[in-house]
Amino acid sequence: MEIKEAKFLMSNTKVELCPAPDKPEYAFIGRSNVGKSSLINMLTGQKGLAKTSSSPGKTQLINHFLVDNSWYLVDLPGYGYAKVSKESREKWRRMINYYFQKRENLTCVFVLIDSRHEPLQPDLDFIDYLGNMGVPFVIVFTKLDKQSAAKTDANIAAYEAKLRETWDELPPIFKTSAEKRIGKDEILAYIDEINEKVQQQQ
Repeated sequence: MEIKEAKFLMSNTKVELCPAPDKPEYAFIGRSNVGKSSLINMLTGQKGLAKTSSSPGKTQLINHFLVDNSWYLVDLPGYGYAKVSKESREKWRRMINYYFQKRENLTCVFVLIDSRHEPLQPDLDFIDYLGNMGVPFVIVFTKLDKQSAAKTDANIAAYEAKLRETWDELPPIFKTSAEKRIGKDEILAYIDEINEKVQQQQ
């Protein structure tokens, strides 16, 4: 799949104000500064679609984008940013929890993890949280270009080993670099495959 058009629709904090749930929806989330905006821009081929910032925690809203008039891409606020107040973290938790519970057309969550790190508890906790809620998800390792392939593979293997302690089956895993455009074709092909299945079920 090659994206021809992607446009920003709206930002809000309430699921009730999101676009009508009439198309498959794919949400992207990860720890602050994981490279989420850069990855979204790489996937859509639009450099300034999602706002990038040197200040972690910039995304505070549920941001909807319409892709090729056939599916929604959602940029969700990042988690695990220590400088955000306790009140703000609780507000984020309630908003995200409600979104995952109530957004009936949510098809898959892309959990972004910085490939430069060994397993981090916030990432592991969030993956378990999605599992407990029964939300379909995949894992996307970002920033492959920032280190050697051997280091990346070692960190991913460490994550897989950690997850196998509590998971019988691991979700699909993608390896990406927004700068080198690595992983774009694989992720878009995965989304395309799911969209076709959704259409067949309608």
